[in-house]
Amino acid sequence: MPFWIDTKLTDMTEAQWESLCDGCGKCCLIRLEDEDTGDIHTTDVHCKLFDSGSCRCSNYAERKTRVPDCVKLTPQTLGELTWLPMTCAYRLVQEGKPLFDWHPLVSGDSDSVHKAGMSVQNQTVPEGKVKVRHLVRRIKIWPGEETA
Repeated sequence: MPFWIDTKLTDMTEAQWESLCDGCGKCCLIRLEDEDTGDIHTTDVHCKLFDSGSCRCSNYAERKTRVPDCVKLTPQTLGELTWLPMTCAYRLVQEGKPLFDWHPLVSGDSDSVHKAGMSVQNQTVPEGKVKVRHLVRRIKIWPGEETA
């Protein structure tokens, strides 16, 4: 049995936990909340630490220091994070759902998320290049999030 099926999130080693990340980059995008409905909308604007080419944080170890509002995923905080992408492995495992075939843990290929078109690789702009008032124009529905 793969570890993500028979190991509780709270019992995973740090390496197991980190390997759940598929590298899609969707969690590093700026989100907007509709004041009236509470709906969360994802943009194509990424955090200043996000590297669009590698689809990874450029300073993962110090992200909370460099970006204080960066949310660190933990088994304890996971249930509160309703904005996590529908395709997110952390969310899927928590909900008892299977990982997608393109997830690197399933495919054995670290680039499978990109090959499947499920990442934001090279499709985003840094937050410093977009004025806050223009963020609403940058809302995008990413692949796999259509039913969110």
